[in-house]
Amino acid sequence: MSSPFTSDRLNRLTGQFLEPGREAIYRQDIAPRVRLESGLAICVAALVFGMFAISDYHYTGVSTELTLLLAMRLVVVVSCLVLAFLIGRAGDYNRRGWLHALPLWILATGIILIIPLRPESLATQVTAVVVATMAFYLLIPNLLPVVATASLYLSLGFLAAAVVVADIPAVVALRISLLLIMTNAVGFFALLRLEKLQRKQFALLQEERVQNQQMAEEISHRKSLEAQLRRVAERDGLTGLDSRGHFMTRAEALLRRSRHEKAPFSLFMIDVDHFKAINDTWGHSQGDRVLAAIAETCKRSLRPKDVIGRFGGEEFIVALPETHLKDAQMVAERLQSKVAELSVREENPDHRLTVTIGIAGVLDEDVDLDDLIHQADQALYAGKHGGRNRVVTSQEVEGEA
Repeated sequence: MSSPFTSDRLNRLTGQFLEPGREAIYRQDIAPRVRLESGLAICVAALVFGMFAISDYHYTGVSTELTLLLAMRLVVVVSCLVLAFLIGRAGDYNRRGWLHALPLWILATGIILIIPLRPESLATQVTAVVVATMAFYLLIPNLLPVVATASLYLSLGFLAAAVVVADIPAVVALRISLLLIMTNAVGFFALLRLEKLQRKQFALLQEERVQNQQMAEEISHRKSLEAQLRRVAERDGLTGLDSRGHFMTRAEALLRRSRHEKAPFSLFMIDVDHFKAINDTWGHSQGDRVLAAIAETCKRSLRPKDVIGRFGGEEFIVALPETHLKDAQMVAERLQSKVAELSVREENPDHRLTVTIGIAGVLDEDVDLDDLIHQADQALYAGKHGGRNRVVTSQEVEGEA
């Protein structure tokens, strides 16, 4: 694969990219503009060429030469208009370069044929050839080699016709030759400079597009990394539940909304009973599977608006907006029974899992989330000391106290 430096190098004589693939991409990029501009320029050139039939009548009057001139101009104009239409529909430098070259050769042939049919107008025809040559180079979009060949054909054909038909002196032929050489040189180098500038501009735009694409990809990659980091920060890797910090953020927001709407709010802590024994007996990998299974059971047992997170180790925490303490107790008991249906190991189905749950509810508007967590933790602690596999509310703990 060539380097960007090599692919952007230009031919000194044609102004084209040295790398064929790069040149093909450039031509494909400018194809729509070239089709439009070429078709329009050829139409204008053909109509101007046809318009000079008025001067034919001035020089020849009604004669055989006038008829031939009019027929020739009609053929040139119609041919150019048809080619302009075809170029506008299917013009392509890469595959149909001949289609773009034909109008130049037809116009050049028409200009040359004027000399045998109207030799007395040689002086004015020199000006016409100069203008046509510059138009070939600068007004009708085309590749430099195509334009240079057509312009050379026009200049040599016109000079040959002038010498043979108009029988001009050698000095006049020399002057016309010098004028045509200068015209072709100016047109050639002007178009060469334009071709190089257009391709350099294209290379810069391509480079900018690549840089913008790379920047967009980098931004997308960074956003993806940020999303991954956010997910890692917000989710517990083992259970898929909210991490402790993310749970606290979401629960705080739910508690504030509940206060604002004067709605009930409850929270409970869940602790897996005898979890250390599970790890010691069957290993930490089995303990991890147990935590993941309990987490999944909890998620299925809760409402979509409830928030659950892993508080740490074998402890889970749940926030239940718009839920009274008694309703939260019912949810906890249902969850407890669901967990009891799980087994530690398939080969040991008699060993059942149990959890202890401590519940707290908002009874005072001044209670914040930390207070609720403390109350639920105290209820959980009481349930643990009361024999585990229990659901205890903070009101029960306060009543015993």
